[in-house]
Amino acid sequence: MFYQKELKFLLVGLFAFCGSPALAQQNMPSFADLVERLTPSVVNISTIHQPDAETVSETATFSSPNPAINRYFNPQSSNQTALGSGFIISDDGYIITNNHVIDKAEEITVTLADNTSVEAKLIGIDKKTDLALIKIETSKKLQPAVLGDSDKIRVGDWILAIGNPFGLGGSVTAGIVSAKSRDIEAGPYDNFIQTDASINQGSSGGPMFDMKGEVIGINSAIFSTTGGSMGIGFAIPVNMAKWVIDQLKTKGEVKRGWIGVKIQPNNDEIAASLGLNAQEGVLVSGLSDGASATTAGIVVGDVILSFDGHPIDNTKNLSRMVAETQIGRKVTIELWRNKKRLPLQVEIIEMPDEPENTPKTVTEKVSAPQTENNGMIEELDIRFEEISPELMDKYSLAPDAKGVVITEILPGSDAEKKGLRAGDVVAKIDKKDVFTLADVRNFVNEAKMENNRPVLLLIQDKGIVHFAALKLKESK
Repeated sequence: MFYQKELKFLLVGLFAFCGSPALAQQNMPSFADLVERLTPSVVNISTIHQPDAETVSETATFSSPNPAINRYFNPQSSNQTALGSGFIISDDGYIITNNHVIDKAEEITVTLADNTSVEAKLIGIDKKTDLALIKIETSKKLQPAVLGDSDKIRVGDWILAIGNPFGLGGSVTAGIVSAKSRDIEAGPYDNFIQTDASINQGSSGGPMFDMKGEVIGINSAIFSTTGGSMGIGFAIPVNMAKWVIDQLKTKGEVKRGWIGVKIQPNNDEIAASLGLNAQEGVLVSGLSDGASATTAGIVVGDVILSFDGHPIDNTKNLSRMVAETQIGRKVTIELWRNKKRLPLQVEIIEMPDEPENTPKTVTEKVSAPQTENNGMIEELDIRFEEISPELMDKYSLAPDAKGVVITEILPGSDAEKKGLRAGDVVAKIDKKDVFTLADVRNFVNEAKMENNRPVLLLIQDKGIVHFAALKLKESK
């Protein structure tokens, strides 16, 4: 009886709240004043493309490796006109939008909030961050948007998105910041702000505002299985965009810093194999020819713990930090090597157009007799064989491949769970070169003597180099 009364009271209270429009309005924020102030800064963008097969294909959808994550700008295939969004950042006519909005456009037209249309000039693009800078010349008085600080936005904060979805210019949607630092595999510097504000085709390039009316993001992508909004949208943080846009404005292109390392995430097992107390930093899995990291003394197997005094927790953060550091500057990188912290000075050089990430390999090979069980290492459930012409042909190995070849992995093994497969070449174990099956046995025995710690394998798989830490099982 008590519970029935309580339930009745709650239902009556809920009905009273929902049934009173005046009360509901008092408890919900109104964005009207803010929208009225911000809308003049937002523009609609239309582009005209050559009606050829390549353009038709590329203007239809821009996808990440996840097929449900797409970048849209509302293509109209009949006349190759595409619609998107943008926002004014200076009173002399500079406008930020997405690169995919204006990519390969022959004509770019900007429509202001008062419906005035102006032809725009492309200043520069940056495909790696999907940003573009365009400029208009007009006698109209322009109202630039204020660029805020995306680092200060918090998960749960209210935001507004204004754009041109489906050609419906000046559309406003509200939501909250759902997450930060999202990696959707759209580019090498992914650091998206996620929101539940409705973002649709044509919204790309439009601004995401905080409640102070400052831009904290550029709407760029959505997660959708239907093509429409499902409450998961992504925006490029404005702090990343500021650096890119400044370069486009002054140079017409983006020049990034580079040290020439290939890196992969650290994990608990890799950390344990290297003597780290906790998972931290990122692992160096390769070095490029001409890399300043090589000159400074960084080697494959080092863990980068910090860059220029900033702790490193993932690969994308390190890539962004290096890229945005002034070319020619020397910074301190703290490494973990041989169970000790090691600071090194590394010069930032200009990133090549197509940096090579081919890891250095050892040029000498030592022969040794086969191990027991025809190369099967029971502690790893892996069968290894030394490189031979037959194996090079069977697995299409590179002519300069060095190490031993995995020829069998037992089902259910840790190696299988880590994604290793027959044909992978193991070049190093515990950062020591592997030339023979005897080397494999010796290094596994060393790990067994050290409390059965995991062993760290450097894997070469069809040109892709990475580390894998494998647990040892008790041998029979």
